[in-house]
Amino acid sequence: MSALSRTRLSRVPASMAMAAGLVAACVAGLAAPPAQAAADTVSAQARVQAFFPTQNLHNRGTDVAAIQYLLKARGQQVTVNEHFDAGTATAVKAFQRSQGLPADGIVGPQTWGKLVVTVRAGSRGPAVQAVQHELNQKRRAGLPVNGVFDSRTTAAVKALQSAVGLPADGVVDATTWKYLTWHYEQPNSPYTCGYRTADKRWGTAAAVAQTEWAASQVAGRFGKVAIGDLSLRYGGGYGGHRSHRVGLDVDLRPMRDNNDQCRSGTTWRQAAYDRAATRELVKALRATGHVKVIFFNDPQLIREGLTRHWKGHDDHLHVRFCEKVHPNAAYRC
Repeated sequence: MSALSRTRLSRVPASMAMAAGLVAACVAGLAAPPAQAAADTVSAQARVQAFFPTQNLHNRGTDVAAIQYLLKARGQQVTVNEHFDAGTATAVKAFQRSQGLPADGIVGPQTWGKLVVTVRAGSRGPAVQAVQHELNQKRRAGLPVNGVFDSRTTAAVKALQSAVGLPADGVVDATTWKYLTWHYEQPNSPYTCGYRTADKRWGTAAAVAQTEWAASQVAGRFGKVAIGDLSLRYGGGYGGHRSHRVGLDVDLRPMRDNNDQCRSGTTWRQAAYDRAATRELVKALRATGHVKVIFFNDPQLIREGLTRHWKGHDDHLHVRFCEKVHPNAAYRC
């Protein structure tokens, strides 16, 4: 098992450990993320919009792991665990000081630009591990995360570059890094299930991992969390939504009193609705520290300051995650 496989399992609190079969399913899922339904071609609009995702304290996910690997490549001491914890923030600040940047602990566009390392065939080390882990989680590459830029890694990089309209030279330079970290991924957790179609369940690495973490906090008591629409694989608009364009909006079913939200939905008005369980889910989501707003029309949760009313949100929670820096002000924390 790779270090990151162990890390993904470590997202699970000990108090919520499930059956061995469930853990085995989680490990197996790491090697084979969900099947892709959408075409593997980025739109011209998305090519213009690609940018480094800003990450800071309490963010989680694949891009945080990339930051941690890159910090190691730059000589910083940090644990690769997909969680932007205090140790990661300290390492980021030390790196920023070494580069003459403001030591704010936020990995925004400037820090990403200094942090990324150009790697290509024959390269070795933590920066290559970052590339391999990104490709595995976002593009089902199935690569060993061993830090060796071999022929399989080259082929996977070229496939990414072709998909996003870049020259397919197999070199991970600053531009390819930008598209690699910006690329969306799909939920892949033993604590979640999906409803609606899989081609609309693509989100930023942070949105996906933070949703999965929240699900891990409640699934042992209340059942899996049912995830609906996020975004298309490369973002952009699609029918039925005014938002869900940038990978940071996530629809979730309310929790049901018999824990079967994966099989059926409910509204807050129906007898099957479990307010206590839904409250715990909302609190877990907010505990990630990167939630802009949660729309859900349960008046009790609104009175408690946990959610806000929005037309059409009786039967699902709309969670909007945010980043410290984002081109769209609606998604800035």
